[in-house]
Amino acid sequence: MKIRPCIDIHDGCVKQIVGSSLSDAGKPQENYTAGEGAGYFAGLYRDLSLPGGHIILLNKAGTPEYEKDMAAAREALAAFPGGMQIGGGVTAENAAAFLRMGASHVIVTSFVFRDGRLSWENLRALEREVGREHLVLDLSCRSDGERYRIMTDRWQKWTDLEVNEQTLADLADHCDEFLVHAVDAEGKRQGIDRKLARILGTYCRGAEESSEDQGGRSGIRPVTYAGGIASYPDLDELYEAGDGRVDATIGSALRIFGGTMDLADTARYVMEKNRP
Repeated sequence: MKIRPCIDIHDGCVKQIVGSSLSDAGKPQENYTAGEGAGYFAGLYRDLSLPGGHIILLNKAGTPEYEKDMAAAREALAAFPGGMQIGGGVTAENAAAFLRMGASHVIVTSFVFRDGRLSWENLRALEREVGREHLVLDLSCRSDGERYRIMTDRWQKWTDLEVNEQTLADLADHCDEFLVHAVDAEGKRQGIDRKLARILGTYCRGAEESSEDQGGRSGIRPVTYAGGIASYPDLDELYEAGDGRVDATIGSALRIFGGTMDLADTARYVMEKNRP
């Protein structure tokens, strides 16, 4: 397990929101709005040697608010070049530009879905533009009572694709990593979605075992879980459910975002858990 830091940007400001409240119809429910700019947080992650985190642009692409998000994102990428991924409004046409700005990877959901279904044509177009090694597939999802279904368009539209071991295995050859927000838990600080975490852990364990059987030749990809982590016991629970193989993103619970958990202490805590 690793800690993957985050910078969520809305209206040009670094914020923590309740994920399920994001809507085109109005303002989302905000947990915290930072006084510092995005570059401050990227510099903090750089100084703590915490690469691989993500910048998420929360406004709709093509709006003035999205342009404000982009300005803040450029500031963050300049502060930690090559150290952060970025998502929000990414398409095959603009993906390479995000890499030129300093992102290590682009994070994509909506572009690879059309009418609620996975578009292999669009996914392959992204692969051609930036290479699989720079692509993170965001499989953020909600439960419909029976299955976890991927959500698109800033978590507002359902797709027909289920998050399960088979889906992860099918997509593993087309990306470098997976990012999975438990949308209904995001920003609520009420604990992790245990069932979803177990699905991710089962995929990671199975993919790793398959890799060992094939002499290291496998489609295993790192998986990051986000949503609901509010305490060290929550991290313990994710560690157990994910068999130590699923990375963690913490937002609203961190002191830098108005919570109580210290980022440096939390990173050390996870590092200690990984020791044999």
